[in-house]
Amino acid sequence: MKTLLTFCLALVLAVPAFAQAPTPADGQWRGRSDGGQCNAPLDYELTIDSGIVDGSAYDTSARGPVPNPKKTAPPSPTPGLWQIHGLAKPGSFSLLAVASVRATDRREGRLTASLQGNTLTVTESGGCGRVARLTKG
Repeated sequence: MKTLLTFCLALVLAVPAFAQAPTPADGQWRGRSDGGQCNAPLDYELTIDSGIVDGSAYDTSARGPVPNPKKTAPPSPTPGLWQIHGLAKPGSFSLLAVASVRATDRREGRLTASLQGNTLTVTESGGCGRVARLTKG
């Protein structure tokens, strides 16, 4: 019993040692991208906590399927919501963006983010090539 108690006490004392230290990028980041080649700007909302990035980007102009009176193949709807995940590092770091779409249509992209002062710049590598400048707040 004494050994179990000692083990539990050691575990409780060790937990803070495994926690990551806060980074300068920690906080809530918001901003809007340019339209890029697709002319579809995204509104970004990212949260960085101890270097872990989680958030989303959404296109307010994205629309779903519309009626097709010409009986031709309808264009696929553009993704309106992107989930963004990654790890913030000093300098430039990579993020993964996955589109919220239905069925087997899986879309994902890579983003490059860099912190310069009080601005987090997020650049799409491929796709529309949008660039967003996010501010903390």
